[in-house]
Amino acid sequence: MRDLRELLENNRAWSERIKQQDPGFFQALAQQQTPRYLWIGCSDSRVPATQLVGLRPGELFVHRNVANVVVHTDFNCLSVLQFAVDLLKVKHVIVCGHDGCGGVQAAMRNLKLGLTDNWLRHVQDVMHGHEGLLAEISDEAHRLNRLCELNVIEQVLNVSRTTIVQNAWSRGQEVTVHGWIYGIGDGLLRDLNICITNQSELSTAYEDAVRT
Repeated sequence: MRDLRELLENNRAWSERIKQQDPGFFQALAQQQTPRYLWIGCSDSRVPATQLVGLRPGELFVHRNVANVVVHTDFNCLSVLQFAVDLLKVKHVIVCGHDGCGGVQAAMRNLKLGLTDNWLRHVQDVMHGHEGLLAEISDEAHRLNRLCELNVIEQVLNVSRTTIVQNAWSRGQEVTVHGWIYGIGDGLLRDLNICITNQSELSTAYEDAVRT
């Protein structure tokens, strides 16, 4: 039960592959971290952020939690966002959910999972806010995937409303917030047509994305 030898061997093989491709890679990586992107995604093991977008170590700053939720009382998420925006000066914040999300499904079905139920109340708030829209979808799988999309759109709005992003925009810093969804069944990312670059775009971008 204690033996994780396979993972350590995988790591050594991976390190050797990188060094063969670029002998100076790790030395350069150790000197600085200059990602252009912050990824806020789901903790789901099937959604490996860096691999999905073909980036290498050092190119993507990452925060993940169950159902890719951003709330103003989560100091873990806010600390990552603040570090990325204020210190690393990322240009893009990507909120990425995925279809068939187990957390979103638990929220939709009001399952009793324990402590996680409290966290998923945020997703249930999104669901209740769009009850009319979701009620029009008869197929449960399609309704779940639409809620996954709406949840991403809501979290993009939440990111954009943080004091961190608001202050960055106020001082003229370039930060764009995007909403994407990942298809686990085909491995493809899809833009949810919400892209916010300043305060004035908030309401219109949100409403347009919900209607899409």
